[in-house]
Amino acid sequence: MNTIKEPEAKKEIKTKKRRNQGYFDYSLLAVWIFIMLLGYVLLYSASSYTGLTQHNDSFFFLKSQLKNSAFGLVAMLIAIKMDYLLLWKYKKIVYGTAIGSIFLVLTPLGIESHGAKRWVNLYFAQFQPAEYVKLATIIMTAYLLSKCSQTALKHGKICWQIYSVSLLGAALLFLITSNLSSAIIVAGIGAVMLIIAGASKWFTGVIGVMGGVAAVGLFALAEIPNLGFRLERIAVWKNPEAYMSGTGYQIMQGLYAIGSGGLFGKGLGNSAQKLGFVPEPANDMIFSIICEELGIFGAICIICLFVFIIRRMRIIASNAPNFFGSMLVIGIMAHISIQVMLNIAVVTNAIPNTGVSLPFISYGGTALMFQMLEIGIVLSVSKNIKRIK
Repeated sequence: MNTIKEPEAKKEIKTKKRRNQGYFDYSLLAVWIFIMLLGYVLLYSASSYTGLTQHNDSFFFLKSQLKNSAFGLVAMLIAIKMDYLLLWKYKKIVYGTAIGSIFLVLTPLGIESHGAKRWVNLYFAQFQPAEYVKLATIIMTAYLLSKCSQTALKHGKICWQIYSVSLLGAALLFLITSNLSSAIIVAGIGAVMLIIAGASKWFTGVIGVMGGVAAVGLFALAEIPNLGFRLERIAVWKNPEAYMSGTGYQIMQGLYAIGSGGLFGKGLGNSAQKLGFVPEPANDMIFSIICEELGIFGAICIICLFVFIIRRMRIIASNAPNFFGSMLVIGIMAHISIQVMLNIAVVTNAIPNTGVSLPFISYGGTALMFQMLEIGIVLSVSKNIKRIK
């Protein structure tokens, strides 16, 4: 890329003088703490029966979530304390190790679950490379965008060169770990960052057309029998009742939970569908249990909390001291937004079923820790803002 220039960020790394910390987004921190505490309550309610029947401990999933949160909190506090510009300095190491971690699933360290190898056994913990790739993609894409002028971004070739960072991660996640949902999220993160940064209309148009063609093509292919489990999910999405005894069971039970909750729900802890009917009630399908217990009103309140978090990130990105910091926050905002929308869309059968957790609420280890780390990075950017415009 001949159009790449030295960014303002590099000058700030070399200088020893620190910025005056005149701002810190306590609003974002407060709402994040609230949604985490609420998530513990909702997780216990959704997982207590499964924990009791499978592990003889109704608190099993909550205890594990608290342990994961403790590790995530340490990472988050380190991220808040450190200068986020260090990510600009070590971007190649972060991205390289993230891509390399995908290949670890092919080694004896790889752990197979539900017919696919997506985890790595580090002996002291299990690690999911997909979550690391998401953050690494954000950092590397932010770095490349910070080196490009607005004029350069108007050229489609430059946009595709930058987008190749996302495409590489997405392709490897899909081909090696068979993780389509994470591949979609990684590709989506890069596309959102480029479009918001001012990518060419040609690039934006091609991305839109590719998405539309893919959707129409998959919809049409669903009419052809025996095309594999992924395309079968399209058929299930179109007519879940026809697959009630098989692959449509999960989505139908989730819809029963949502429908039975009504406007204000049955009350916290009173879900019937979590009693062995809804598969993965503590993970991918936790939003359906929320709808059953808290009703549509409670579900809307949860969505409003995420909207507030996303809005605070937008404000931080708009006032970041440099373009690299702004793009970092935009990438994290895109990640959280896409994952929330995909999870809710899957549970409500607005899109075909794919495994996506609900940030900060669903049960998880690697995902939760990296999401907390991302919040720490956003807060690190916010503390370097001198004044909100």
